[in-house]
Amino acid sequence: MPDRTDTPDPRRWWTLVVLSASLLVIGLDNTILNVALPTLERDLGASSSQLQWIVDAYMLVFAGLLLTAGALGDRFGRKRTLSIGLAVFGLGSGLSALATSPEMLIGARAIMGIGGAFIMPSTLSIIMAVFPAHERPKAIGVWAGVSGLGIAIGPVAGGWLIENASWNAVFLVNLPFVVAALAAGRWLVPESKDPAAPRLDLPGFALSIAGLTTLVWAIIEAPSRGWTSPTILAAFGISAAVLGAFLAWELRTRAPMLDIRLFRNPRFSGASAAITLVFFAMFGTIFFLTQYLQGVLGYSALEAGVRVTPIAVGLILGGPISAKLAGRIGTKAVVTGGLLLVALGLMIITQFTVDSSYDIVAAHLIVLGFGMGMAMAPATESVMGALPVEKASVGSAVNDTTRTTGGALGVAILGSLLASQYRGDMDEAVSGLPDGAAATASDTLSGGLAVAHRVGDLGLADAAQQAFVSGMHVAALAAAAVALVGALVAYLVIPAREQPLSVGVVPEPLPA
Repeated sequence: MPDRTDTPDPRRWWTLVVLSASLLVIGLDNTILNVALPTLERDLGASSSQLQWIVDAYMLVFAGLLLTAGALGDRFGRKRTLSIGLAVFGLGSGLSALATSPEMLIGARAIMGIGGAFIMPSTLSIIMAVFPAHERPKAIGVWAGVSGLGIAIGPVAGGWLIENASWNAVFLVNLPFVVAALAAGRWLVPESKDPAAPRLDLPGFALSIAGLTTLVWAIIEAPSRGWTSPTILAAFGISAAVLGAFLAWELRTRAPMLDIRLFRNPRFSGASAAITLVFFAMFGTIFFLTQYLQGVLGYSALEAGVRVTPIAVGLILGGPISAKLAGRIGTKAVVTGGLLLVALGLMIITQFTVDSSYDIVAAHLIVLGFGMGMAMAPATESVMGALPVEKASVGSAVNDTTRTTGGALGVAILGSLLASQYRGDMDEAVSGLPDGAAATASDTLSGGLAVAHRVGDLGLADAAQQAFVSGMHVAALAAAAVALVGALVAYLVIPAREQPLSVGVVPEPLPA
């Protein structure tokens, strides 16, 4: 493997460019589609349920396959799985652009999810294989910054494409990235894999796919069906049982896809928890902030997307700086400090009003992005550093699974809190409306503004905006509390100092 030689691969920084391009397309896809949903609703005649599944089909398949894709990368080669993932992702993007019905688009998005599941863990595991230990924190800092950059610029790119082209371009824009990464990767990305060539853990694959898919489905559906509905409770129960069976099997089998004992290592488990909470805050915040910018402050989709970009500035600055700080004061202090900054950024949201200046929004985004970058990069390096390089792909898949689960929970839980507060505050404002109009106005901010425009009631529009801001404050306080808990977990669990692992040596201690 490249990591076993005394001389680092001279292509490694060019390799990082290829991996960053591959990662950027995944980050873009997570947010670029959101601004196209109203156009898709009109052009394809998609229902609200179909719109939800156009977004969620990708996440469901992506999350369910991550661990399996990571294990296959370790077994058969990470460059190979990256190339397969890019090709499948490109195929799904092309089919999405050609879709003529919501059902066709949902199916194409699921194909994109398969490709994404093979791309994401490959990028980080290849970094672990080609960079020597002393350069990995810097490379992972760049990786973390690019990861956040794609998420942050997605709304800008989506808004511009919708205004200047069509919704098809939202998917076609992926193809140049895919082609460039495939072409450059052939020459610039070295192959690496687990030299032990462990046999495939087929029961582990099946149990992880079933358990993770059921869990993510329950998280996605809970806000609309109700967190305490029998279907959702049953889904959570089934996912817990299946994932419990997965853990039991992995502890018993002689060739596990994931060594469960790693979670007893505080460096691994503490950093995984921190990453989950960072993405809980990031996805949940972007979810309601884009609505605030458009529905309350009155910006267009493109203008709102542009005004979300300061979070990217914070992420780009925070990732590389955190690598230097972690080398001086330790991962524990940097991750803890990053999560405290995230909590501070979320608290700033409680100062937003219906007529706030954009300046306070920009300040919030920079603080939030910087805190996320500070926490994410060293936590990711901590997760990956707790593993032997031979298991880098499955370790990266664990890292990506925590990110995906945290993001899904952030949107679901914070969205539910916001919606509950909004509906409660709208009860009096809609009391004089017909039942249908009242239900629409109390469901979402866009519904409230649409009804107010239709009936010519400026007071109803003001009430809807005030109710949304009130709900946003509640959601932000909850997210800040989660970030503070994350800071406490990082401080108590992550080791103060970490020595680089000898390549190929299983980290200690891993109690039997």
